[in-house]
Amino acid sequence: MPALLERPRKAVIIGAGPVGCLAALALAKHGWNVEVYEGRPDLRLPSSKALSQQRSINLAISHRGIAALEAVNPAAAQRFLKDAIPMRGRMIHTLSGKPDSQKYDRDGQCINSIDRALLNEGLLDEASASSKIRILFNHKVTAVDFDHRFITVRDSTSGLDSKVDFDFCIGADGSYSVTRRQLMRVVRMDYNQEYIKDEYIELKMPAGRDVDGQPVFFLDPNHLHIWPRHSFMLIALPNRDKTFTCTLFAPSSVLDGICTPEAVISWFNRYFPDALRAIGEKNLVNDFLRNPRSPLICTKVRSMPYHYKDRAILLGDAAHSMVPFYGQGLNCGLEDVRILSALLAQEGVASTTTEDTATSINDVDGRLASALRCYSENRHQDLVAICDLAMDNYVEMRHSVTTLGYLLRKALDNILYTISAPRPVSLPSLALLLARVPFTTVEPTGWLPLYTMVTFRPDISYATARRKAARQAYILTGLHYAGVSLLGVAATSLVYSILIRYMKSSK
Repeated sequence: MPALLERPRKAVIIGAGPVGCLAALALAKHGWNVEVYEGRPDLRLPSSKALSQQRSINLAISHRGIAALEAVNPAAAQRFLKDAIPMRGRMIHTLSGKPDSQKYDRDGQCINSIDRALLNEGLLDEASASSKIRILFNHKVTAVDFDHRFITVRDSTSGLDSKVDFDFCIGADGSYSVTRRQLMRVVRMDYNQEYIKDEYIELKMPAGRDVDGQPVFFLDPNHLHIWPRHSFMLIALPNRDKTFTCTLFAPSSVLDGICTPEAVISWFNRYFPDALRAIGEKNLVNDFLRNPRSPLICTKVRSMPYHYKDRAILLGDAAHSMVPFYGQGLNCGLEDVRILSALLAQEGVASTTTEDTATSINDVDGRLASALRCYSENRHQDLVAICDLAMDNYVEMRHSVTTLGYLLRKALDNILYTISAPRPVSLPSLALLLARVPFTTVEPTGWLPLYTMVTFRPDISYATARRKAARQAYILTGLHYAGVSLLGVAATSLVYSILIRYMKSSK
């Protein structure tokens, strides 16, 4: 009997966004041959750049995303961060125009504003440079046969369909995922897709000019700027060219009523007068009436699994698109890749297989199936948690940040944090752990604000962060009521003593 030949295993990745590209780099690092299929043209082509400018072009990348990039390609991660702008806190713009800086972290840790296209282009360049990765643009996947291990791909240039074999398939094709729809035919998946009542519009704040005519930022570039207005809000993130990308989030019913140049100017002059001056009336009207109104969508796979046998898995928005109000959409997707990569290494999944044409479609690689099963079982609660937290944070950003109760609770939160957890945990100190350990299950000791756990502690899972924050919120509420009660008693005592003195003096 002739010896069976070994060959590298082949993965197909559907979607060439940041998550798909990082997944390709991770599998190539494990020794797999990878083919990436993207239905759109190459983002790096000049003809593609004009279209990308009409969509959200900014990302807030934080420790979870950075940890994932460094786990797969440390050198590339550092190159990307050189083009990012650190934002150390929120700058709240009240209706009166008075700005209020609210730091994200007592230790000065920051999130980073980075151009979406720049990050995606950089990851595409990294993937294209690998001899193990092949990227095919204008190739739309129309069907997936997981049992027989092939995808059907349509070349939009020629209009021809072809079948492509695979050993493993990753669906990283976003909120409207074809892979997910195909996977639901073979997996019992409780899937929920929800559009919220708000939409968003992208606007551009141009650079200012100094006395020498050089471009300068109109606003402080080291803050994420927020104009909270109770039921709607405007935000602005800095760009390297000294401009700001602004995004207006508002209920569809509100936006429906702003449909003429005069209405746009009048509405902004009423609610965002300082932003109107910085953007300029002409720029504002052009962007507001020309740029698309985009929906806010939340996609949740409410029950496991995210995978099928040893054949396929969903990553990124294909499994968990979320509203953008915690800045975790991209970070969570990149973290998906880090966790999957660590599980493949932990289970010892081989990057080669024997060439055997008689292999049954029922044959399953136990190690790969175990890694995917572990991913589904452990990642599910985290993804549900962050989708819910992102929605909750919208209320905080558009309204709560301006209230006295929020400011008092935040101050008390930070005091307890300082008392009980005096030593900060830096990202570099976690790098080695996060590169090899998919999940950490030990809950940290001490008091930690929710934002710190979600944004700056990638060693704490989203679900753990939410559980810990819920217990801390209960304590904060108790302290708040206790403080109010003490103030009430003190005030009553003061009034009583004044009345007694008054009565004595009137005798």
